[in-house]
Amino acid sequence: MNVLIYRYGSICEPDIIESFKKLQLNVIEENTEINHKGLLPSDQVKLVKQALDEYHPMFVFSINFFPAIADICHIYRTKYLCWTVDCPVPELFSKSVQHSTNRIFLFDRTQYERMYPYNPEGIFYLPLAAATERFDEVIADITERDKEKFRSDISFVGSLYIEKNPLRKIGTKLPEFVKGYIDGIVNASLKVMGYNFMEETITQEIVSALKEADSQFYSLKETVTEIATVAGLQVDFCENSYMDISKFVAAHSYLGIQAAETERIRTLNTLAQFFNVHLYTRSDVSELKNVCVHSGVKTLTEMPKIFHLSKINLNMTIKPIQTGLPLRIFDIIGCGGFCMTNFQTEIPELFEIGVDIEAYSSLEELVDKCSYYLTHEEERQKIALNGYRKVKEYHGYINRIAEMIRTIT
Repeated sequence: MNVLIYRYGSICEPDIIESFKKLQLNVIEENTEINHKGLLPSDQVKLVKQALDEYHPMFVFSINFFPAIADICHIYRTKYLCWTVDCPVPELFSKSVQHSTNRIFLFDRTQYERMYPYNPEGIFYLPLAAATERFDEVIADITERDKEKFRSDISFVGSLYIEKNPLRKIGTKLPEFVKGYIDGIVNASLKVMGYNFMEETITQEIVSALKEADSQFYSLKETVTEIATVAGLQVDFCENSYMDISKFVAAHSYLGIQAAETERIRTLNTLAQFFNVHLYTRSDVSELKNVCVHSGVKTLTEMPKIFHLSKINLNMTIKPIQTGLPLRIFDIIGCGGFCMTNFQTEIPELFEIGVDIEAYSSLEELVDKCSYYLTHEEERQKIALNGYRKVKEYHGYINRIAEMIRTIT
């Protein structure tokens, strides 16, 4: 039985494809967007329509939500399955989310609770997963040279969000009072872990200033009527976003990203005052002090080795992920690594803090816990092993994909 995977290059895609194959499904891949970023919705429709006509798949799948794909699938009365791995995903505010053919899986419970009322039969909560079998193969090949290269006390793999922060590009266009207001909200938010109040506190005046300063401020564009025209089909519904998402975009795509940048730089600099900290990144590192900086690493072949060999692997969840667990947590634990993460309210639903994982609620607590676990190796290794076993048994991709498929059978 055929399934169509619309790919754009997410690191999750290969593991999901492998899981579909293990369930005896024949996977057809639409790969155009991997190498041609920025395709218009009309381009996406043409690609998916062609595949639908040729392969007649049981369903179409993508990472994150594509309104245009939801529309063309609805026109064809073909199920569209998608799974978010990011926050924010402003495309979820498209009215296309309401199609009866959708099966939308959201990894952040706050994201789920917000969107569920718009399609109670088609929106589900589903945490992310770990590819433990693939990780096991990489880790089994660790060499002495790998150990020399990747061993460290504390490591962090990831972006500092400097290159992803739109406020870096438009800052000179913003009035001083707007920049001050934003800095105040960001700094206040970093004192509270497990809760994001930015959208509640941002004012319409700040939103308007951001929209005026940035011509690329996100907005939903093509309507389903236009999509149908591209597809050469007649439909009896039309699409607009069902609410003004400007405040959401401002809070999460601007202030939330600013908070991520500030938090990561501040946290790494603080830890480096006390410990040997290694960073693997492609970001600008000019604002870091005393951190051992390495270039970015290969996601599939090097990153698992770092997670396995580091005594403490640091995770810092960006603010737009309001309550959920990011993929990085599952990756670290799935590699048998010890994960030290900021507190998120969904952690106790999946892991036991102090048994499978460790969490902190302030920079001071992070420093204290790092100091403790760097001097209590047996306890640290036991937690890493407990987490690995739990992920392997309950939180593998095959578990999640099977749960998805059950919703359409």
